[in-house]
Amino acid sequence: METTPRLRVLVVDDHPLFRFGLCTVLSDEPSLDVVGEAANGRDAVSAARTFEPDVVVMDLHLPDIDGIEATRQIVSERPTIGIMVLTMFNDTESVFAAMRAGARGYLLKGAGQEEIVRAVHAVGRGEAIFGPDIATRVLGFFNAGPVQTSDPIFPELTSREREVLALIADGESNSTIARRLSLSPKTVRNHVSSIFTKLHVADRAQAIVRARKAGMGEGSHGQ
Repeated sequence: METTPRLRVLVVDDHPLFRFGLCTVLSDEPSLDVVGEAANGRDAVSAARTFEPDVVVMDLHLPDIDGIEATRQIVSERPTIGIMVLTMFNDTESVFAAMRAGARGYLLKGAGQEEIVRAVHAVGRGEAIFGPDIATRVLGFFNAGPVQTSDPIFPELTSREREVLALIADGESNSTIARRLSLSPKTVRNHVSSIFTKLHVADRAQAIVRARKAGMGEGSHGQ
């Protein structure tokens, strides 16, 4: 009797214990085959090339390049791979950034094991799936009124990253940015690194030049 091929899954998360637990849960499913794992964005892109999974379970907060950019690169190279985001980020901007990058599913890390397994199968079938909280947020976005049609400066950045970039353009240090935005220094460093990656700049000076050319700086925050 012919059997249905098992879905090949790649797990991407920078927390070793969570990654181990997720791999264990998915491996216990007879219909799933965990073919690889990665702890950062660059390794995720490389592993997708090597293992050619059907589904990538992708965290968004990753070292090197974040999950949004890793998703974009993987889908660009291999459009048949389904990306299912599994993250702590439940803000609308992260959801839509993941969708624009090519993700087919979006769950929060509080999801139960059965929900995660069902979502992996759904994404593997080419379906789009969202957790209940995310679905409510997406519907709320579309029911909130007319969609803003003017594009923000640097649409590839999140709203928080644009705030950070505006302060960088003003010449503020990371410690000052952390105080102004009530963020930890580590969070600011992560935002700065993500900004450099998305804008394809090598350092702070290049970021300032690009931001000021776009009209940022001199107190013009929130654009």
